[in-house]
Parts: sequence; C-alpha cells; structure tokens
Amino acid sequence: MMINTWQDQLNAFTEDINYRVSVAKYKKHLPVLSPKDKLIAETLKQQGVYITSLTDLGMPSTTQMWVSATGYAGMISAPRNVESGYSLPQIYTVTDLPEFFTWGIESRLRNIIESYIELPIAFHGVHVRKDFPNEQQLQTLLWHKDSEDRRMIKIIVYLHDVGEEHGPFEYIPLPSNIGEWCNYYRVDYRLWKSGFLGIDDREMMNIIPKKFWKSCPGKAGTVIFVDPRNVLHHGTVRSQERSTAFFVYTSHTPKRPELCTQYHDHTFTKPHGQFKTEIANKAR
Repeated sequence: MMINTWQDQLNAFTEDINYRVSVAKYKKHLPVLSPKDKLIAETLKQQGVYITSLTDLGMPSTTQMWVSATGYAGMISAPRNVESGYSLPQIYTVTDLPEFFTWGIESRLRNIIESYIELPIAFHGVHVRKDFPNEQQLQTLLWHKDSEDRRMIKIIVYLHDVGEEHGPFEYIPLPSNIGEWCNYYRVDYRLWKSGFLGIDDREMMNIIPKKFWKSCPGKAGTVIFVDPRNVLHHGTVRSQERSTAFFVYTSHTPKRPELCTQYHDHTFTKPHGQFKTEIANKAR
C-alpha cells in the first residue's frame, strides 16, 4: 500500500512537471488578442470569472444558437421522479446540432480560451439545461469544484432573465493574498473530506464570509466565462426554474478525459426527430 501511495505521488509529480513544461513551450504559439479579448483572458486568470453578454460578444452565429437554445429549453419539462425531495435538472446534449457547434468553435472564443488555458484546446460540447425549484442544497447547489482538467472553461448562457429567485450562478473569486489562499485551501480540505461532493452554505460561511461571495443574476443573454476547476462555485437554491446553455472546453489533453465524454455522448438525452424539425423551423 505504501509503495502504491509513493508511486501515485511520483506519477502526479511527473505529470505536473510535464504539464508545466508543455505550457512553457506553447507560450510562443498563443494567439494575439484584441485589447477587449485580452481583458477577458486576464480577468479569468486573476478572478476565475468574466461576465459579459451575447450582444457584447457579437458572434455572427449567435441568432441561430439563441433561437435553438431557447426553443429546446422550452421543451424541457419537470422530472416525474424526485429524489429525496430534490428535483434533478433535465439536460439535453446538443453538441451534434450545427447551430450550437458553430457558436462553440467561433475563432474569437477559441482564441480567448486558448490564451487562458495556455495550451491547445478541445471543445467537448454543449448542454441545454433546466434546473427546477429546490429548497434543499444538494448536488450542484453545494459549493464545489469541477475535475476535468487543470484549467478549463465553461461558458454559461442565461436563456431568460435570471434573478435571485431563479438560483443564479454564484462563486468566490480566486484568492489575491495569503489569507485568501489559506481559506481556499481550507475549503479544498473540506471538499476532500466530503469525497468532493461539495459543502453547504453554512460550512462555507465558517471559512469564507458571505460578503466575499459573488452572486450573478443577469438578463437573458448574459454570458459567464468561468474556470470551474479552480473557482469555488455553485448554483443557488431557487423557487423558480432556470434555463441555461453550457459550452465546455479543456486543454486538448485533459487530466480526466473520462469526465469530458458526458458533453457529447448519450449520458443525457439528445433531441431528435420532431423536436429538431420544430426548432429548425423556428431558427429560419
């Protein structure tokens, strides 16, 4: 057992060194960004989150993506089965649909994300998701970090106005001083003790006071760039439904590739047949 533990630690150390070498070698290949896009990448490095809007981004493929995303979200109904009083989110995987894939691989987006991740990137896919009213803080409503890669980006698009009653995305900015780093590490320890399932608001407040939490309500079309691997985050308890689209990116060699397949495989429902025809007609 001790040999295995030391071997695991050695393997992890070697992987980390190889990762750092790859990042250093790739710096000369990083894209040159406009001042506006450089601000997005630099803010992500400093805080872990950048908030903008579809209008401000101005991607040429936005209209078709938006019509389809809101259309599919409107077709998602509440689950019949409720587990222990908790309504599970309902998710469509829409990666195969061209209007979503085209938006997800827009060159401007890819350049921003590559500049942040500092390696060649992989676009894994898109989920259209509806979260339902829940008073219990369970699953993704718990504070947590994702695990797919050392650095990653999720782009969250609000498909309607999101107020506090809808359970907006909430996060704690990356640490900027020694005291904040110590608190972040204390939370990491609590997450480890939880089996990385997450911790609730009460436990978080004992480490990082609520005044440091950042809630993100926003209008329809709000866009949130976030590194969910490095930023403490969660969805908040809600009394009304919330519909979103999630676009997911990692480096081209993610640390946990098995966690990335859910964004394009059959883990969740893929719309087909009549649904696709109806939405396509609306998008024309």
